[in-house]
Amino acid sequence: MKKLSITFVLVITALMAQAQTFSFGPKVGLNVSNYTGGNIESDALVGAHLGGILNFGIGQNFSIQPEVLFSTQGAKIDVAGSKRDYKTSYVTVPVLFKLKANGGLFVELGPQFGFRTSEDIPDQTIDHFAKNLDLAAALGLGYQANFGLGFGARYIAGLSKVGNFDAGNIGPDFKNSVLQFSIYYAIPVVK
Repeated sequence: MKKLSITFVLVITALMAQAQTFSFGPKVGLNVSNYTGGNIESDALVGAHLGGILNFGIGQNFSIQPEVLFSTQGAKIDVAGSKRDYKTSYVTVPVLFKLKANGGLFVELGPQFGFRTSEDIPDQTIDHFAKNLDLAAALGLGYQANFGLGFGARYIAGLSKVGNFDAGNIGPDFKNSVLQFSIYYAIPVVK
């Protein structure tokens, strides 16, 4: 973890040295999550995310935007005829490559790293439902006004399995799938 923190600081420092613009700010929004793949039968679960963004502008329309978000994800799983909430909380770190049109519309794409912080699992026979690390890919679009207020929608497709367990009728071959709706405010520091 210490090496990861040092690497993150070095990358941010290098980006700041190359950035022509720099902004940061808070971000909040809604998650609609579910599990995909495997033999799991589940319905969507509504959660939230909260955190902050850094945006390093390179050129007129391109930027790199790392974020740190606290995110609740999961699904409603059918257990013995009743739906139960399986919730996992993560600190997610998406690193997005963002292409912005002159009018404010943007498209973003990049990897996301999720670090499990807690889980609320009603099935006590499963020990450590979710793995500590969740890898995903993110694709989104949105709009950001000239004064920094922005909103967007993003789909996050899990690349790694949620867990490494086998609990009767639930096999571990499923991944996180999250649709996020966000609002944020990017405070310009360097223009």
